[in-house]
This record gives sequence, structure tokens and C-alpha cells, in this order.
Amino acid sequence: MNIALDMMGGDFAPEELVKGIRDFISEKTAAKVSLIGDEQQLTPLMTRYDIPSTAYRIIPSTEVIGMNEHPLKALKGKPNSSIAIGFQLLSEGKVDAFISAGNTGAMLIGSLYTIKPIEGVQRPTIGTVVPMENGATGLLLDVGANADCKAEHLNQFATLGSLYAKYILGIDSPRVGLINIGEEEGKGNVLAQATYPLLKENNQIRFIGNIEGRDVFLDHADVLVCEGFTGNVILKLAESLHGIMERQNVHTEYFDRFNFEDYGGTPVLGVNKPVIIGHGISRAKAYKNMLVLAQKMISTQLLEKMAAAFKA
Repeated sequence: MNIALDMMGGDFAPEELVKGIRDFISEKTAAKVSLIGDEQQLTPLMTRYDIPSTAYRIIPSTEVIGMNEHPLKALKGKPNSSIAIGFQLLSEGKVDAFISAGNTGAMLIGSLYTIKPIEGVQRPTIGTVVPMENGATGLLLDVGANADCKAEHLNQFATLGSLYAKYILGIDSPRVGLINIGEEEGKGNVLAQATYPLLKENNQIRFIGNIEGRDVFLDHADVLVCEGFTGNVILKLAESLHGIMERQNVHTEYFDRFNFEDYGGTPVLGVNKPVIIGHGISRAKAYKNMLVLAQKMISTQLLEKMAAAFKA
């Protein structure tokens, strides 16, 4: 098992990535890591943090895609960038997963056009872990990759999210809820009304009906489905509430679970290989957890299970 990391992406690269790799390797994992970046910066850092040379290899890159660069132009114009090289290695089967906290748009475009969607998947999606008040954990998707969607897209998100919840979150029979403005069938806008019957007829999921905004964090459903506009608003609102709690120096067991670093990064669901996008402000803990997530996606053969579901 070999996991590639973009060592140049993110606000605190590359040192925080090196710390995260050190913490990941300390758990006696069998996974190897491929570090894509500036060799002159990486080699002394790996030595400073006492990471054995047998646990990694460095793949030199001479370019970096900046956070504010146009994603498509940057990927085409910078073939020697750490992100472009990472996708090339993944597409050729030379690594098993790719992680970056760099340019999010470039990561999404690379996933779509280099790794490509699973056959039958119309639009890959990104989701985020949702901490429930009772200690449970759910999945909200889409959270920004697809601001405008059709009902068929949300139906596919439900299937992808259910498989992720089962094999990664460990929920045996995930409950799927459609985020709406009322519980009753027939409520909502045109998209919600068109999506409901598709979810109801989808025999690959356990659909429980509509979920209102007040239910999102109350463990009414394990997989919460919406288009990316609504999902991103919910995500950013939750991040804002967590930030307010921290600034007010208010710490509770529940709100502390909103710390994104506990979950690592966001997986791109519906493409053929494991791709994980990290927050630009990720530090060591987040990178370590991204590596843990990538390892779990590979070991559970999650992508193969998704491909089988859409083939069926």
C-alpha cells in the first residue's frame, strides 16, 4: 500500500505534513508514503523528525499550484507541479491514493479528468463528517462540489454516501435522509420533490424520508443528502459556530468534535481511486488522519464496492 502526498500544498507545508507522517508511521502501519515536492526542503525535514528512509520515497517536483490559481489552467500549464504529478502517479497505478491540502479546484478537476468517475456515476461528490449530539457520527453530502444538481445526482450521492458510512464509519445499515424544509413527502422545492421518489425506490439504500435543518445534528439520519449549495452553507455555519466557541473559550465535549482535524480531509466519492482533499490550514493532526482515512479506503476496497454497486 502506497499513499502519495502533495508536500507543497497547504498553508503550513511542508513541515506540518512531515509531522503528520511521523505520527502516522509511529502507529506501526505497513503503508508506505510517497512525498511529492521540493527534495531540498523535504530531505532535511525527514531527517530532523527522525523518519526512517525505508518508510518513504521522495518524488521531486519543480512547480507548485497556488491556492488562487485557475485550477484547469494551472494543471495544464504546470505538469511538474506536485498536484499534477500526484494524479499522474495515481492514474498509472504507481500509488494507491493521493492526498493534498492544496488548490481545491485543481484537486476536483484532477479527480474528474485524470482519475475519472466510476462508470455510471454522473457526478462525483464530496462529503463531510457530521458529529451528532449523542456521540454518533454521520455524513453530509454534497458540501460544495456540485452547487446545482438534478434529482438523479442526489440519488447517486445517497448510494455513494451509504457505502462510505458502512465501510468507513462502521454503520451497518445507514439511514439516508433528504434535507428539506418539512418532513412530509411532497414538501420542498422542485429538486427535493423530484428526488424523494427516487430515493424511495432505491433498493441500495435505507431511505427514511425528509430531514429538516433542526435534525442535522440530532442523529435522525446517518447520511444526509442535499445539493452542494445547501451542504456548503451547513458546513460553513458549523465551522463558524465552532470558531465562535473557541474564541469565547467555551469547550464542550460535543462542540470540540467539530474540529475538522479530527477527521482529516474530505474524500472525493465516485471516482476510481482514493482522493482526499485537506483544508488549507491543516496541521499535523489533520494530515495524520488523512493518511489513516486513505489507508482505510484502500484496505476496505471501498472504491471497488462503489463500482460494483453502480455496475449492478
